[in-house]
Amino acid sequence: MGKGIPSRQQDYSAWYNELVKKADLAEPSDVRGCMVIKPYGFSIWEKMQAELDRMFKETGHTNAYFPLFIPKSYLSKEAEHVEGFAKECAVVTHHRLKNAEDGSGVVVDPAAKLEEELVIRPTSETMIWNSYRNWIQSYRDLPLLINQWANVVRWEMRTRLFLRTTEFLWQEGHTAHATKQEAIDETEQMLEIYATFVEQFMAVPVIRGLKTPSERFAGAEETYCIEALMQDGKALQAGTSHFLGQNFAKAFDVKFATREGGLEHVWGTSWGVSTRLMGALIMAHSDDNGLVLPPKLAPIQVVIVPIFKTEEQFNAISEKVNLLKAELQHLGISVKFDSRDTHKPGWKFAEYELKGVPVRLALGPRDLENNTVEVARRDTLEKQTMAMDDQFPQKIQDLLIEMQDNIYQKAQKFRLENSQKVDSYEEFKKILEQEGGFVYAHWDGSEETETKIKEETKATVRCIPLNTKAEEGQCVYSGKPSTRRVLFAKAY
Repeated sequence: MGKGIPSRQQDYSAWYNELVKKADLAEPSDVRGCMVIKPYGFSIWEKMQAELDRMFKETGHTNAYFPLFIPKSYLSKEAEHVEGFAKECAVVTHHRLKNAEDGSGVVVDPAAKLEEELVIRPTSETMIWNSYRNWIQSYRDLPLLINQWANVVRWEMRTRLFLRTTEFLWQEGHTAHATKQEAIDETEQMLEIYATFVEQFMAVPVIRGLKTPSERFAGAEETYCIEALMQDGKALQAGTSHFLGQNFAKAFDVKFATREGGLEHVWGTSWGVSTRLMGALIMAHSDDNGLVLPPKLAPIQVVIVPIFKTEEQFNAISEKVNLLKAELQHLGISVKFDSRDTHKPGWKFAEYELKGVPVRLALGPRDLENNTVEVARRDTLEKQTMAMDDQFPQKIQDLLIEMQDNIYQKAQKFRLENSQKVDSYEEFKKILEQEGGFVYAHWDGSEETETKIKEETKATVRCIPLNTKAEEGQCVYSGKPSTRRVLFAKAY
């Protein structure tokens, strides 16, 4: 099959867009700014969802669901929050259509105007905290650890499949606690869960850090984040966890009776990741041949392609393959036997390479005679002939583990090679313009300096890394004193 994908060097943006479509992950919708996630793309998202859901539940969280519509007055209760999302909100003003009198179609019925407009959720803090007011009465009701899997709408002007769309899928956790420290511990715990998932399942190394005040979530006292580096040298925020303080509890009057008999506002958190992770997965690993999927998230981990000319050969190969397939599945490996006679083996090879299937097995009449099979791995494109002995299924399982680690190590090596410390603004601008990547530089901590750097270079402070030590220096822009380096990069 002809792939028709531009090279990354030629046009990274076009490469990404075409790969998403050609690999059957998603396509633009007729609704401006929205996307259709196709079955293969959704199956990857389902695997992400399943692993994250398991991790959430292991730490005591339970799932619930809250309405898509939020009364406009709810958003007005937390001033900073509404200001942060006001420009992105889609608003429902009427509840009914009617046939046009001239027969041209349907029109909005002016008599069906809502008494109060409804906002399609851009995020659910206000809706959820309104419910928490009724759910929380006493310290016995705490902590309250709730997550929901949902869709949200943020009216985007410039969209790109998975990375930025008007409607997208995500999970949002919302928790309430009796003390400030418990809420901070929760915020940090969820950041670590995200980092563990992205590194161990997506095979993408991340930097854990804090957002600057200007980049914090609207209504939060502190925003923690994980930042990943894509192959074009741009950063991508892969997850955020927010310490909300008592802001939403006070806005919605969520109080609890303490053990000592007092009455206090609870402390809150919120945290979330979205289908943007699909974009990160694609951009961090894939190549000019198509997707490269870490085995842990690949919908199909092993595909078996028969090579035959006669029905007799096909039947003999199928008998062997069905036994092998059962053995692999017994080890928890997802396997597809592509027995279609409508496409030639070469076409199938190209298709599964494009879709990033980690391991491809090819089996023909000569392999049956020799009890061998050709094994091709997607990450390195290497092929080898292996004996189909009793140890073969275990060897494939070991290969998948090796590939998962190899994909991570390759991404980590790329990040290390594209991370630099700089001490002068000239060097700072030169690296960002010519090379990109992560740049560690001193910053004086002022929003004014942060804004000027962004205006002049399009780079932002991605985070204040959590694992960096204090280091006296001078701000790369203003020359004012600085106590530590922060992470700058251009970003998605």
